[in-house]
Amino acid sequence: MIRFLDVVLSITGLVAGLPLMLVIACVGFFDTGSPFFRQVRVGRGGQPFVLIKFRTMSRNTESVASHLVASSAVTPFGHFLRRSKLDELPQLWNVLKGEMSLVGPRPCLFSQQQLIDERERWGVLRARPGITGLAQINNIDMSTPSVLAKTDSEMLESLTLNSYLKYIFLTVLGKGAGDRVRR
Repeated sequence: MIRFLDVVLSITGLVAGLPLMLVIACVGFFDTGSPFFRQVRVGRGGQPFVLIKFRTMSRNTESVASHLVASSAVTPFGHFLRRSKLDELPQLWNVLKGEMSLVGPRPCLFSQQQLIDERERWGVLRARPGITGLAQINNIDMSTPSVLAKTDSEMLESLTLNSYLKYIFLTVLGKGAGDRVRR
């Protein structure tokens, strides 16, 4: 049922959001010269996949976890995209392709070995990574790997249709701060 909802909601979001995404892409082109950001992330079963988002940082920013990046790397338009969570819209394509779910643990980088180890320990890597989830709406980010992995595991063990819809609804309403960047 959840995969069915992922497909239906991602198609709906991509179609309904296309005009907005085109505007964001145009503004992003003038902001950074490259509106889309692609990065290899850890997917289901530890397999790599290419995550796509709207670019929020300058193009020469080091490819590390957000909490390790200085906030000065985030452009003014990027700050808006991160606050509004609009930078996540292109990930609907990852959801449609089956690489991600709307709800699941946020996909990390292969360089985040401590988080990968914790997620393996808690069985989190068995699930598709997601755009949002329990950790995101509670402002738990990748800077605390053990807390994040435990929270992801708790979410996956208790995930129901109601909680799936609740996490999406709360994210759309603006609950959670998104990935933190260093000040």
